[in-house]
Amino acid sequence: MNTLEALLSLNLIPQIGSVRLENLLKYFQKPEAIFKASRKDLSAVLGEKLGESIASFDVKRLERDLTLARKSNLKIITFFDKNYPPALKEIPGFPIVLYVLGDITADDDLAIGIVGSRRASFYGLSSAEKFAAELSIQGITIVSGMARGVDTCAHRGALKVGGRTIAVMGSGFSHIYPPENEDLAKKISLSGAVISEFPMETEPLPHNFPRRNRLISGLSSGILITEAARNSGALITADFALEQGREVFALPGRIDSNGSTGANALLKQGAKLVTCCQDILEEMSLIKSETKKQENLVNKQAAACGKDEGMLYDCIGQQAVAIDELIEKTSLSSSQVLSLILKLQFKKLIKELPGKQFMRIIGGSVNE
Repeated sequence: MNTLEALLSLNLIPQIGSVRLENLLKYFQKPEAIFKASRKDLSAVLGEKLGESIASFDVKRLERDLTLARKSNLKIITFFDKNYPPALKEIPGFPIVLYVLGDITADDDLAIGIVGSRRASFYGLSSAEKFAAELSIQGITIVSGMARGVDTCAHRGALKVGGRTIAVMGSGFSHIYPPENEDLAKKISLSGAVISEFPMETEPLPHNFPRRNRLISGLSSGILITEAARNSGALITADFALEQGREVFALPGRIDSNGSTGANALLKQGAKLVTCCQDILEEMSLIKSETKKQENLVNKQAAACGKDEGMLYDCIGQQAVAIDELIEKTSLSSSQVLSLILKLQFKKLIKELPGKQFMRIIGGSVNE
């Protein structure tokens, strides 16, 4: 049994996590040495029950798990590997192994988690998609749980603008949940990764999701709650974020909406109130000093556009603006505005977001 096989085997044993593994490694030095140890020595470190679980481990369970992982084209990385996410090593009880569909890269070191209610309103759903798209354009990876509602919209928002996104599952890959998101999982794997710490055949049981939530916050520099009721699982993610030293952001919701009571309560407790993407960028110090120089360059380039193009460009900033608002601001017809938008997109000065909204591309060039 090699190191990977030993760690996978330990991961298949309930109640063996990174804390107990650290204790084992202090005594046995290497993961593979744990399975060569006597019952007596294992019991001395872990107690009789867990010691017996390791001593009597059936290697066929490991073989089946590996076979299923290979059939699903998964990578398996351990906390010993160089490509294990560094942010996860910082959290208490980090995963021993991760099953990965897709790729986790250095680009994902800068990430924001977006979570919220599974039964969100249009406000919560559209906000999740909008913020995910705008943050993605800034080169930030979007992390969420691939659940129904807000999570799904957050992943889709990142994908629509070609951004990176990571989905953290509360089940094994043999039970992708919810099942209707199987196609979404495939799309995410092409622009990021779907990950799970659970063995392949783990079902999506309720007690798995709080464990999943600690990884969403652990992978992220900050967490945005777009909409959550008082008992929402998104609040568990916020609690983990605070414990892990991550920032917590929340969108304000209607005071007469049960779906907003949790998010509004977070704001009362000191979460950062967010009304636009810029609020997050400023709080996280993600606005680079060169941004102003780039913006000035774009403005000079835009000045070379025609009069109507320039007028429309002046109405589009770093915050998303809807096409109806552009028509109102410019007093141009809808056909004129659409034509000008196409020209500005061709010149890579603006980018379309979900919902027929547009924002500037900093550093674009009319000559491209």
